[in-house]
Amino acid sequence: MACRDSAGVPYEVTLELFRDGVAYGSVGERCGWFLARLARSVAEARESQVAWDDPDDRFPGDGDEGELFGFRYRSRTDIVGGGELRCQVRLIPIWVPAKGVKGRWRLIRRAYVEAWGASGAGLRAIVTSGELLMFLSSVVTEAEVRLGTQYGMERNSSLISGAGTASRPR
Repeated sequence: MACRDSAGVPYEVTLELFRDGVAYGSVGERCGWFLARLARSVAEARESQVAWDDPDDRFPGDGDEGELFGFRYRSRTDIVGGGELRCQVRLIPIWVPAKGVKGRWRLIRRAYVEAWGASGAGLRAIVTSGELLMFLSSVVTEAEVRLGTQYGMERNSSLISGAGTASRPR
């Protein structure tokens, strides 16, 4: 997956966070390349047979838990665009009942994707590696489509006009 504009030049994006149609944060300045690379890493981890039987439990990285990304606002004085978007892999124990009194604990891995706005309001999604891959791929694909068809880059900026608002282009 390449992060390039229609002329083949690498690009970078800034993500605008929306909640119920209202913007509440701007994060990840110049994160396009990183998101594309992470999407490739998640795809490769899902294809590997290392340690986890279920592909939905397979995430990049050596440890069982850890942060996959953490994007924050551009500067502490940027109150209007403040926010945070992060993704951490966590182990979750699940009780698997069996006949009678016996059962067992099973560990699964899930990604916690959390978004926080400048006001302190936040959202959390707990996703499998497959769902995380779909999310990352759609963000990168949307940026590539916008750059390829409308090239909505503001002059000397890494913000793509309208990204994240595919239903209502600017």
